[in-house]
Amino acid sequence: MINNIVGIDVGGTFTDIAILSDGIVKIHKLPSTPADPSIAVNQGIKEARAEKSQFIHGSTVATNALLEANGSKTALITTMGFEDVLEIGRQNRSDLYNLSIERPPALVPWELRFGISERVDHTGQIIEDISKESLDSLVTLIQESNVDSIAISFLFSFINPHNERMVLDALRLIPNPPFISVSSQILPEFREYERTSTVVVNSYVGPVMSRYLRKLETSLGPGLRIMQSSGGSITASLASEEPVRTVLSGPAGGVVGAFHVACETGIRNIITLDMGGTSTDVSLCPGHIQQTSSTNIGGYPIGVPMIEIHTVGAGGGSIARVDSGGALTVGPQSAGADPGPACYGKGTEITVTDANIVLGRIRADHFLGGAMNLDNSASLTLIKQMGENMEIVPQSVAMGIIRVVNSHMERAIRSISLERGYDPREFTLVPFGGAGPLHTCELAEELGISSVLIPKYPGILSAFGVAISDIVKDYSRTIMVKDIDLNHEQLVEEFSGMENTASDELTGENLDSSNMEFQRFLDIRYIGQSFEITIDCPRLDRPANLMKSISSKFQRAHLQRFGYADKNEPIEIVNLRLRGIIKVEKPSNIPSPYEGTDSSSAIISEDSVHYREGPLSTKLYDRDLLSNGNKVVGPSLIIQIDTTTVIPPKWSGTVDPYGNLLLKLDNNKKTSGSDEY
Repeated sequence: MINNIVGIDVGGTFTDIAILSDGIVKIHKLPSTPADPSIAVNQGIKEARAEKSQFIHGSTVATNALLEANGSKTALITTMGFEDVLEIGRQNRSDLYNLSIERPPALVPWELRFGISERVDHTGQIIEDISKESLDSLVTLIQESNVDSIAISFLFSFINPHNERMVLDALRLIPNPPFISVSSQILPEFREYERTSTVVVNSYVGPVMSRYLRKLETSLGPGLRIMQSSGGSITASLASEEPVRTVLSGPAGGVVGAFHVACETGIRNIITLDMGGTSTDVSLCPGHIQQTSSTNIGGYPIGVPMIEIHTVGAGGGSIARVDSGGALTVGPQSAGADPGPACYGKGTEITVTDANIVLGRIRADHFLGGAMNLDNSASLTLIKQMGENMEIVPQSVAMGIIRVVNSHMERAIRSISLERGYDPREFTLVPFGGAGPLHTCELAEELGISSVLIPKYPGILSAFGVAISDIVKDYSRTIMVKDIDLNHEQLVEEFSGMENTASDELTGENLDSSNMEFQRFLDIRYIGQSFEITIDCPRLDRPANLMKSISSKFQRAHLQRFGYADKNEPIEIVNLRLRGIIKVEKPSNIPSPYEGTDSSSAIISEDSVHYREGPLSTKLYDRDLLSNGNKVVGPSLIIQIDTTTVIPPKWSGTVDPYGNLLLKLDNNKKTSGSDEY
């Protein structure tokens, strides 16, 4: 039985805490402290009386250091002649038709990039050793540069890391050595640009992350685990060494939590919608959580495994303004936690939260369970001023803000579904985060989605997902084997070697690796392609059908992703991937007995709330008083401590045995209203 496991998710606006104690979930939520996230973490744990617990933390420290360009002073050591690989990059353009596009500056300036004479060929043979003179000179230059961290990335070090390790050993002899990462450890894969970028990001955020985790371990204890972007947790010590693996840890926790909740109710095809204060993260799960091995954060490529998540700057704190052309825009800038939306009492910018206040969708007297007072008049005053300039009433301005921010999220969902061969109408939308349930029904309607699942505690679902995450370590290795050269014994040997490494490393971290599970994957492409598709590795105990099985899986995946496949084209295996998983016991959520459809006892009051159809009389429900089987018909608001769920006309919902709310759209339902928006 689980006993006091605490999941912590630090967002841009709120810090969420989920406490799992003997199968019971307790929640706590408080404003974040952006200047020092640990302040809110420690305060929340103290307020929740959860000091003596096992802590798993979804951290945004590495992400913020990267996006806000406040990482450490970093040096890059690479093969001579390749010092400019970070700036040369790739020819791909993020915005094809923008002639004035500006790439973000390299994280390592030119004067801190050091080339050393060495060379390893594509087979791993060393054809030029590093001389003692070159090494001594390099160490001297590093000492004189006074850097906080160092990234080491040599050509073909993913095949033979000898020269990288030689430089690493020399640098570690420096008194009080800086933070050092090497590419053969962080990302032992081909493609020198992506590998170098990843190891540079790791070093750039490393000192910041290390200081933060040391401070947090002092207050929380040495058993602290950190959520990875791949959906599993690692020790704080490994997260300090490889913080690049944590850049999307909070959003990853949300996907893990949403998929767990959906599977518990028997739903496996879901689209997750995590709308917080600063951004919205969406992920498509076609019966499983999808992974990727490449992403781009703030313009910097990162090649470590992570859950496939698409992020847009659309959150409750996203700022609304009228641009020079007279168009209403929302985001990506956010008011954050400080000063926050205007209704928080300090902000002077109009945000999405202020729009929801004016529409009556957020109730000031019930926000955070009444623990935080909101200033309705501040929101109304600012939106009224904007409306006077636009010559429309405040409610129309507020509804326009909602429509604009919803359109941002709609495009994000289309990019992960329709653009990848999936029809969103065949999925259930699972919203969470503090703002997700406020927008989900109207958003689903625009996408043609007729089913929405609101978890029991949507506002802290990311923290819940962090708390239930398994312990996971990811490994990869580049092999470059064509289908005609595939050797069954080679695959067995390579995977066995990675599995032994995983077992040894986890045992060294005082974790029981005896019940570890391994998942094997292959990165495959048609010969000549510049990208790969990752598939599950077939069973290796059937060598006769191995290549046929690999090819069949790849062709299906390629057809799904790109709409075509050519069985006559030769393929090659590029990378091997391995996930070592130690399962963590999940809370045993006991279904509640059926108590009937009548939900009238949960009604708090009735008031006018604005929808697309205009102002409508709306029942307000206390979610804590809703029971299994209770039915709620829109228009309604479901109020709880961590969020509010807006159920517009044409929607109705039923509480399931696990406390979730399953909403359905009835397009045939007629509504009455002024239709003024």
